[in-house]
Amino acid sequence: MTSLNQASADVSPRTLTAGHLHDLRTPLNHIIGYAELLAEQAEEEGQSGYLADLRKIHTAGRQMLTLLKNGESESQTTVGHEPESLPSAEHVISATAERGAASASAAMILVVDDNAGNRDLLSERLGRQGYAVTMAANGRAALEVVRAGVFDLVLLDIMMPEMDGYTVLQQLKADEGLRHIPVIMISALDELDSVVRCIELGADDYLPKPFEPTLLKARIGSCLEKKAARDREMSLYTELQRNHKRLQELETLRDDLTNMIIHDLRTPLSSVILGMQTLQGVGELDDMQREMVEIAISGGHALLGMINDLLDVEKLESGSMQLESDVISFAELAASAVRQVSTLAEGKGLSLACNVVGQLPLLRGDEGKLRRVLVNLLGNAIKFTPSGGTVTVSARSPDGGRSTEFSVQDTGEGIPAESFDRIFEKFGQVETRRGGRTMSTGLGLTFCKLAVEAHGGHIRVESEPGKGSTFAITIPQP
Repeated sequence: MTSLNQASADVSPRTLTAGHLHDLRTPLNHIIGYAELLAEQAEEEGQSGYLADLRKIHTAGRQMLTLLKNGESESQTTVGHEPESLPSAEHVISATAERGAASASAAMILVVDDNAGNRDLLSERLGRQGYAVTMAANGRAALEVVRAGVFDLVLLDIMMPEMDGYTVLQQLKADEGLRHIPVIMISALDELDSVVRCIELGADDYLPKPFEPTLLKARIGSCLEKKAARDREMSLYTELQRNHKRLQELETLRDDLTNMIIHDLRTPLSSVILGMQTLQGVGELDDMQREMVEIAISGGHALLGMINDLLDVEKLESGSMQLESDVISFAELAASAVRQVSTLAEGKGLSLACNVVGQLPLLRGDEGKLRRVLVNLLGNAIKFTPSGGTVTVSARSPDGGRSTEFSVQDTGEGIPAESFDRIFEKFGQVETRRGGRTMSTGLGLTFCKLAVEAHGGHIRVESEPGKGSTFAITIPQP
């Protein structure tokens, strides 16, 4: 008897290596796992007579696993101790109902373990929960299988020959096409260092063997739910990209069609204007005929200006418009612009004033574009200023010659602050007309903004309803 006790002491858990512990744990995990599965099956089939014996097997397996895990001798285990028992009948019935609901999802799960018993046990349990299971016996095979198929989850053992679970995990997370697949690491060794390493390598979760059925189901469900949410997000993102690309194609088609129509309109419109001007010099016209011809010519020039604005705005937006480099005197630029709008101002009974502060430096830029900017601003001011009002052109150099600031101020109806940004937008006029308002000035201001920015400057507006508006432009010296 003494010799037998001594032999037992020699092979106690305290004397076993980590490899021995791992080797002993594997069959114990099989015993515990299959006992749980058989208990669930017995309960489902109404064979409750087997449950008592299955619980004894399960209890014995748990006791032995506790001894191996904690390194305790058999003599320290209390005979009446009741380790973790098999699931109760209520738990089994609840789990069965949940499996029926889960079976509809049919998620694809890859089980990777070098031990056939572990693979079969895990596959059996997952199959009963409604999942489709594929198995791989080692790390290399797992990588081949996962690259060839479509999987929703990988259950990956750590301790395997040829290629361990850490290496497989690392390669999965390094692959752009596979890194989105959630990975749950499984191991018979529940060590903190191992858990931390797995999480650092990108694992989504960690489970020690033997598996607690409820915990296994919860962890798998959580990972699959996260993946499903990510898949939905990626699907929506792909759909958004596809819609965005289609929208860009439609916008390009619309712009191309618009530009083609606008280009084609200029030729017949120029012919109409020229014909009306020729009509003025052919024979005698009475007062009404002359007025009608002048109205037609004026309308034709206004329409031609809108067409030119559209073309120039498109060129400025695309960056295809080339700016001339002229040396410009602002006084001459302002005088030229005022001459172009003087007839409009006189027709409305408005006063045009020019206020230049100090000696201004010469500008360098595209004289034609900057003159057109001034004409547009003056035309807008005249349009929205009632009879008897004043429109003033001012200029100054606020920073000792490094830039020139010029402005157009009116005594008109003013603009609400919430419309400041919209009036410079290409489609701002559409929005304001839909709302029954008339403060927008259409493509003229869009052209002004783009032309000024092309010179490296900026434009701003200061206004209050009923107190007039000031449009100020700053052009830096090159």
